[in-house]
Amino acid sequence: MSSALNQCPLRHVAIIMDGNNRWAKQRGLGGLAGHQAGVERVRDALEACKEHGVEVLTLFAFSSENWRRPAVEVQGLMSLFASYLKKEVKTLKEKGVALRVIGCRERFSGRLRKLIEDAEQQTRGGTQTLVLAVDYGGHWDIAQAAQKLAARVERGELSSDQIDQDLLATEISLADLPPVDLCIRTAFEQRISNFLLWQMAYAEFHFSKLMWPDFDAAAFGDAVRDYRHRQRRFGMTAEQIEAEEAPGA
Repeated sequence: MSSALNQCPLRHVAIIMDGNNRWAKQRGLGGLAGHQAGVERVRDALEACKEHGVEVLTLFAFSSENWRRPAVEVQGLMSLFASYLKKEVKTLKEKGVALRVIGCRERFSGRLRKLIEDAEQQTRGGTQTLVLAVDYGGHWDIAQAAQKLAARVERGELSSDQIDQDLLATEISLADLPPVDLCIRTAFEQRISNFLLWQMAYAEFHFSKLMWPDFDAAAFGDAVRDYRHRQRRFGMTAEQIEAEEAPGA
């Protein structure tokens, strides 16, 4: 394999922010304290993305399965989410960051849904995009895309034999954004946990031993350097990639 750095653009980074509860427990703090500390790292990650030319940052904030957690913790997380929306919108807008929230919103309160809609509207048109995946699951995402296409078939707008992976991709969340190039997971957990299953089909993965509240801009830079030393093949052989990257190719 060539030792040269890969020249593939790094446009979209996704992060599974793990270890908040463990970070708090190690310090004798309540679980929510870890999540509160983690909010600070979101700011660091956005700045690091800007430094490295990353256009889209997607954060796994609350999964479909997280509703199974203790009610007190879920309530605290929803309150923290609402607080983030209220406090950060002005700063995001000033920094040219468009906020987008993906996931099923049916279980959110009317007040929270309104906060989401207002935040998305106020930050629209930014040059950088921050995506928060809240009540999100990859299985849900693919199912809702299939349901939309099935509804079109029922309305007579298309036939079932017209449905292929390209058409399905148009209904998947973030269809208008670049696919994920790099997925980072903190706390050294090494699984996808039902996150962006479709969008990460060819993503590179970086597993950090740091808990999310400790994952700063320097750690983000380490992940980017790791990515740059990967050879992205997209189904081709190493020899084909090296031939394409050779001078004069």
